[in-house]
Amino acid sequence: MSANTMENQIDLKVSKLAQNIIGSEIIKLAAEVNEKIKQGEKIYNFTIGDFNPKLFPIPAELKSAIIKAYEDDQTNYPAADGMLELRQAVVKLLKERGDMDYKVDEIVIAGGARPVIYAIFRALVDEGDTVVFPVPSWNNNHYTYLNNAIPVIIETSPENKFMPTAADFRPFISKANLIALCSPLNPTGTTFGKKDLEEICDMILAENEKRELENKKPVYLMYDQIYWALTFGETKHYNPVSLRPEMKNYTVFVDGISKSLSATGVRVGWSMGPKKIIEKMKSILTHVGAWAPKAEQMATATYLNDLNSYDKYLVENKTKINDRLVNIYKGFKSLKEEGFKVDAIAPEAAIYLTVQIALHGKTKADGAILKTTPDITKYILDEAKVALVPFYAFGASKDSTWYRLSVGTCKIEEIDDMVGSLRNALSKLK
Repeated sequence: MSANTMENQIDLKVSKLAQNIIGSEIIKLAAEVNEKIKQGEKIYNFTIGDFNPKLFPIPAELKSAIIKAYEDDQTNYPAADGMLELRQAVVKLLKERGDMDYKVDEIVIAGGARPVIYAIFRALVDEGDTVVFPVPSWNNNHYTYLNNAIPVIIETSPENKFMPTAADFRPFISKANLIALCSPLNPTGTTFGKKDLEEICDMILAENEKRELENKKPVYLMYDQIYWALTFGETKHYNPVSLRPEMKNYTVFVDGISKSLSATGVRVGWSMGPKKIIEKMKSILTHVGAWAPKAEQMATATYLNDLNSYDKYLVENKTKINDRLVNIYKGFKSLKEEGFKVDAIAPEAAIYLTVQIALHGKTKADGAILKTTPDITKYILDEAKVALVPFYAFGASKDSTWYRLSVGTCKIEEIDDMVGSLRNALSKLK
């Protein structure tokens, strides 16, 4: 009997956490799309929030610095909280480009944003604590589950660009232990306005004044700003600590180079926050071993110390991203003007466009009715060859008609063809 046969006959027990955990819906959808591509189908793939390195290469100076770091044998363990050189470079970047003043011992380096988020949750959230977060948003539901915490989900609306307000949070603030926010927001590519973020900060500060008098654990804010350098036009990025300095005691940031430098595979992220929390996160990451590789850390430090090169790269990269977003946005708006049930929200930041495809109840040429959002998603993929991620993959309602469109792998010369293919598919419906 083979080992595989034996395994199939044995009911292998796993932990309750493992038994009930759900994998990434986005990765699952992307795998289906990639299988179609392998079979030779032409697919306009807008699913994964990643970059095609041939279209969006990392900065040449960063690549050279990584190669040099390996040539210099920077291949042993990095410091547990990150190489001092990189933390110093991050301090400079935040101060000179982000209007934020942090010390090196208030920063921890990790292997991208995911370990940072995991460490924040583990450092701040106990079993049974309440985590409040808006949807659509990226993976807050999964991290809450991993901590055996209680999720309080706030469904946002297109009227406010899917960004939450203080009024949304107020009914839950008294029992919240962590509020998880992201701006610019994945999946929408929209941002907080100054007033809205100020009101959320004021609400948290007022709640924590009460808790201090009662000697209770404060409500913390996890603020994911991994896309903060990728804003377009008149859009300005705001952060809680710059708006309300008192928020520094309660805010822990998610940040890094993954998106701003098209460096998703380089795996260099960081967090900044109160020293005590950062030290605990460092301890957690030490046991997980989720360090960024030493060579990449040293190379990133070298690169970020030349902010003129950083600025130049951002200008060029943002132009390429924005051109794609704007052209697709115009394409969806033209389809809407033609009478098709689609729409889009003007892009503000990140690499995402929020689009609507409202086809529930439409009938296909074969007589089948598109009853559900998965039906619509499949039809758009099969007939228009356009692959998008529905907002329900980000925790929104299963019948939401809104989608994330990611342009990191988009060839700009194919946009007109994609819009034409979508028009043709929509025209076949009754």
